Amino acid sequence: MCTVIFVGPGASADGSTLLSHSDTGQDSRVRRIPAATHEPGSQARLYAGIQEVRPDPEDFGEVLGQIPQVALTHAYLHSAYPHLNEHQLALAESTTSQRPELVALRDEGEGCLTIEQAMALALQRCTKALEAVELIGRLMEEQGFLPSCGDGGELLLLADPQDAWVMEVFGVGKGWRRDSGQPGALWAARRVGRDQALVVANWSVLTELDPADPDVRIGRGVIAFAQARGWLAPGQRLNWRLAFTPLPREWALSRLWLFHQRFAPSLREWPQRQLGPDPHQTLDAYVQALESIDLYPFSIRPERPLALADLMAFHRDTFAGTVYDLTAQPQWTVQDAQGQSRKSELATPFPGPELTRLLRLTRRRPVARHFGHYAAISQLRSDRADDAAGVYWLALDNPIAAPWLPFSLATRQMPEPVRDYDPDRFSTGSLRWAVDFVDNLMRLGWQRALPLVQQRRDAFEAAVQSEWLLLDDALAREPDAAKRSAQATAFAESTVQRALQRWVELRHELLVQLTNNRWV
Repeated sequence: MCTVIFVGPGASADGSTLLSHSDTGQDSRVRRIPAATHEPGSQARLYAGIQEVRPDPEDFGEVLGQIPQVALTHAYLHSAYPHLNEHQLALAESTTSQRPELVALRDEGEGCLTIEQAMALALQRCTKALEAVELIGRLMEEQGFLPSCGDGGELLLLADPQDAWVMEVFGVGKGWRRDSGQPGALWAARRVGRDQALVVANWSVLTELDPADPDVRIGRGVIAFAQARGWLAPGQRLNWRLAFTPLPREWALSRLWLFHQRFAPSLREWPQRQLGPDPHQTLDAYVQALESIDLYPFSIRPERPLALADLMAFHRDTFAGTVYDLTAQPQWTVQDAQGQSRKSELATPFPGPELTRLLRLTRRRPVARHFGHYAAISQLRSDRADDAAGVYWLALDNPIAAPWLPFSLATRQMPEPVRDYDPDRFSTGSLRWAVDFVDNLMRLGWQRALPLVQQRRDAFEAAVQSEWLLLDDALAREPDAAKRSAQATAFAESTVQRALQRWVELRHELLVQLTNNRWV
């Protein structure tokens, strides 16, 4: 389940556009796919399985179809859900829920275009957000939408340094055929204001859409489709979410609440979900307000400018001090040697299925994920050349246990420890495995391990960010693109190698503290 945050240049602390995405797609390897030229008449393959890890990095999965190739494809950063290309076009994805009548899985129709494949095609072919919206919409209509995360629909946030759009895609149900003359997907999009910020929490955010509004795009046949099924009355304006989605789930409402009460606390009266003195409050939903999802606006103007640090912290959030705080549930209470009650050192926001069942914990979904695979922030700027402006901030595995690392778009190739990951085979040279080892060790004594990990992590991040600011300034002043690339690549290699070494050392610290069989 993916959390997406957008901050426009008029809402950010430094005037940059920020677009973040946390992900559970298996392939957390981040690779730079170079720009390429293609022969006339050549075809581009459509794959299923881009999210999966395969030993051969050139193997993108099963081929489901082909479309005409373009003469030139742009360089971009490829992963389970590709995020950013060389022209500062950034994409972020969040799976949503769609009416069951709209679902069509493999072999239930001819749809063959997954959202991650559409993202890759847009990054290869487009330079602007609206251009990418229109390309993806056309391809979804022609090729048919194929869900790749369960049976859900999909939401994309697409941004360039000047513009941003939210786009949502749903299926058209079982039995669609290319020769039917009907579009193979329902889609719509809405522009986001430059002074706005928004969060996406695995739920639709588009509501009323006016086809005459220049800041709105609606796919072919969408309104007729909804009217034919009785989901939209004739003459009534389309409410996208009301027409095409089921009732909302708490996994969406909790993150919407966290974002809005934090960054727009005075906008309206948000539900009260801070913890009081009663330790059973986390278990008692009887008196908890059940707000309508319509309480939360499409976007907000935050009450203070938002910085990179705000997005980084949000992706590390576990709802501490709220009714959603898993570590505050009373089942974690133990007695110490003196007979005094205290919170167990095992109390963790990531208990896993077995511990959740054993302790009968109320299941909650933090923003941070123990079994998430990476989080990323694309930072887009318009005051310099694209390769010196765009920055890709990456945290592999659980962002609580991982450092945020910056990569300039001028970087020629992502360092090997970032490209090295196989979930079925441990690698000492993989940064993802190094972080994952630390993350898993923390669960042996989360309350004792967390302060140590935070201290080491924050100190490392502070040092890296200080060095990054010096390099960023140097890249802005360097007129030679080749020299910019050499400097950025050297910085990336050095930073990632140091991160790998530091997280191996942190693993050893945790092994001593948590696994030396001493009773305390």
